[in-house]
Amino acid sequence: MKKSLFTAALLLMTILMFGQAKKPILMVVPSDNFCIQKGYSMTVNANGNEQVLPDYKTALQSSDELRLVITKMGSIMADRGFPLKDLEQSLKSIESESAEISMLQSKSSGAAINETPIDILKRTAKADIILDLDFVVKRQGPNNFISFNLRGLDAYTNKQVAGVAGAGAPSSSASVDLLLEEAVLSHMDDFNGQLMTFFDDMFKNGREVKLVIRVWDNADVDLEQDFDADGTYDMLSFHIENWMAENTVSGRFSTVDATGTMMRFEQVRIPTTFTHNGREMAMDTRRFAANLNRYLAGEPFNIESKIYQRGLGEAWLIIGER
Repeated sequence: MKKSLFTAALLLMTILMFGQAKKPILMVVPSDNFCIQKGYSMTVNANGNEQVLPDYKTALQSSDELRLVITKMGSIMADRGFPLKDLEQSLKSIESESAEISMLQSKSSGAAINETPIDILKRTAKADIILDLDFVVKRQGPNNFISFNLRGLDAYTNKQVAGVAGAGAPSSSASVDLLLEEAVLSHMDDFNGQLMTFFDDMFKNGREVKLVIRVWDNADVDLEQDFDADGTYDMLSFHIENWMAENTVSGRFSTVDATGTMMRFEQVRIPTTFTHNGREMAMDTRRFAANLNRYLAGEPFNIESKIYQRGLGEAWLIIGER
């Protein structure tokens, strides 16, 4: 018990250290394997390729066990200082928003809201850390027990930042949620400790994101064009790399690809906060890309560019025009 309380206290202190930084949003989501094995899936056609994807709404409506397990996980994490964003309510909110958007019209002309396919795609249940949960209720003679696999996935990078797996003791009378609680509790200190290590690293070394530079096909500039900036005459791509070195935490980033029309940066460590008018505010991928946008808009570049946020942890800067 003392170890559990100590771990929870450390986790709370770590989160509070972020000050005005965006607090991490966690959400329990049934794993793809759970949904597909149980038949809670849908097939979509993406550019001629069929993909089988999890259908969370059907899973939540059809599986009482899943709803019990998610509720219990929410209770367990909340007791340790991590209140969770609820998947079911998030899906309902998205549907409600879609219905409202479809009915809204202007008073004067009756025009509908202009919503692109990209806008619709972005209306998803976003979270910083996805708690990817897979579980199976098994029988051992007259008894039931739960085997589970829980992974904490960073939604910005798709990297696993925490993970535990195990099984509970068999019981002939305990409900599914109690079976899960018994199975999970002995592993939660380790799981939360891994989360704490991740948050400590993020506070010290910055949030890891991706940044992609692209060029419009009608642009009158490319990444190999030379500019005299900051006392250096060099290609635009190298000026961008110099800016990255000066504006990332400890100059940490990796240029994984670079051509005349594209640059891809990964493992980009951006600060968690920045100061505006004396106030500390949260830094995110879009605002970090906007800072580079402003740099390129100034002398001697005078380059317009468009920011496109691709999910939580990736932004594109498309140069040439807005």
